[in-house]
Amino acid sequence: MMKHSLIAAAMLLTGSLGPAALGQQMPAPHLNPAAPWNRAAILAIGEKVADYHIAQLAGGSADPRMRAGNHWLLDTRGWEQGAFLIGLTTFADLSGEQRYTNMILQRGIANEWKPGDRLYHADDHMIAQTYFWARRHGAGDAAIAPVKATFDRILASPSTASLEFDRAAPKCVDRWCWCDAIFMAPASWLEMAKVTGDARYRDFAMREFWATTDYLFDPAEHLYFRDSSFFRERDARGRKRFWSRGNGWVLAGVARMIPLLPADDPARPKLVSLYRTMAARLVRLQKPNGFWSPSLLADADEYPPESSGTAFFTYGLAWGINNGLLDRAVYLPAVQRGWTALTRVVHPDGRLGWVQAIGDQPTSATYDDTHDYAVGAFLLAATEVTRLVPER
Repeated sequence: MMKHSLIAAAMLLTGSLGPAALGQQMPAPHLNPAAPWNRAAILAIGEKVADYHIAQLAGGSADPRMRAGNHWLLDTRGWEQGAFLIGLTTFADLSGEQRYTNMILQRGIANEWKPGDRLYHADDHMIAQTYFWARRHGAGDAAIAPVKATFDRILASPSTASLEFDRAAPKCVDRWCWCDAIFMAPASWLEMAKVTGDARYRDFAMREFWATTDYLFDPAEHLYFRDSSFFRERDARGRKRFWSRGNGWVLAGVARMIPLLPADDPARPKLVSLYRTMAARLVRLQKPNGFWSPSLLADADEYPPESSGTAFFTYGLAWGINNGLLDRAVYLPAVQRGWTALTRVVHPDGRLGWVQAIGDQPTSATYDDTHDYAVGAFLLAATEVTRLVPER
C-alpha cells in the first residue's frame, strides 16, 4: 500500500479527510460515529459485536480456522476462540445476559472441559480460563478436572527447553518463549493454585513468567520483543520492531494475573511495577487517532488502523484505572481515545474491522479483516470501559 494511502486512512479516522478525497487509492470504509460515553451505549455496542460474532461461529463461517489437510476447521479448544470466550466471560458478568453464559457453558460441555491436545503449549492452556469461569457459574469441579490432570503431568516433568526461538523449527514452545504466551497460560495456572490451594501451580507460573520476562523484556524501551528472533531485527529506519498485539497480549495477561495473586504474595509488587512501567510507555505511544500502530515505534502514517492491539491496550489501561493502579487523570484520556477509535471501526452489522491476521509481527489490516481474538479483546475493553463510566 502506498504511504499516502496509509496517511489517508489515518486521517479519515480522525475525521480530517472525507471519503471522496480518497479517490481510487483505498475503498473508504463506513465509519460509525463514536459511541457516546455512557454505560448504555457501551453495553449496546458490546452486545452488537458479541452477538454478531456468536452468530458467525454458529454458522461455521467465522475465523479462527485451523489447517487440517486441505480443509479449514474451527478449533473449539484453540487460542483464537479461547480469547473470544475469555472476553465473553467478563462481558457476560457485566451484562447479565443469559445467552452469553449459556454459550460459554455449552462450549465447555462440548469440549468435555479438555484443554488443547499439546501438553506443554501455552496456546492450548488458554481455554482453561473459561473453564474456571464455568466452574463458578454452575459447572462445578468437573469443569477443571481435565486441566488439572494436564497441569499435574507438566509439574511431574517440566520442560527444560531453551527460550531461544528458532523460526525454522521452534522447539522452545514447550515453554513460554513468545510474549503472547503471557496471556495464554499464566492466569490458568494461577487460578488453579487459587482453587486448589496448591502453591505448586502458582510457583510454576511465576517461575516461567519471570524467565520469559527476563528474556524478552527490553529494559530500554519497556516493551516486550515477540520472541528472541526479533532481538536484532530493525525496520528500514533502524528502529526496533515491537509488535502491538504481542505487547497487548502481555499487558492484558498481566492485568489478568495480578488479581489472582493474594495481596500479600511476594511476587505481586514486582508484577504491579512491571504493569505500571509498561502502561507508562504505552500511553506515550498512542497515535492521535486513538490507535496504536502495529509496530509500536512506527509513526502514525506508516500503517493503517489496527484494532486487536488497540483493544488489548484499551482494556489493560482501563483495568488499571478501575483497580487503583493507574492515575485516572493521566490515563483516562488514552482510554477514551482508544475506545472511540474501536467503536468507529465496528461495521453496521457488528463485525469488528481492521484486525491484523494471525501472525507474529507488525503487518497491515483492512476494514473487512476480523478475528476471534480481537473480538475477545474488544469485549474485555467494553467491560472495563463500562466500569469506568459513572452510572447515570
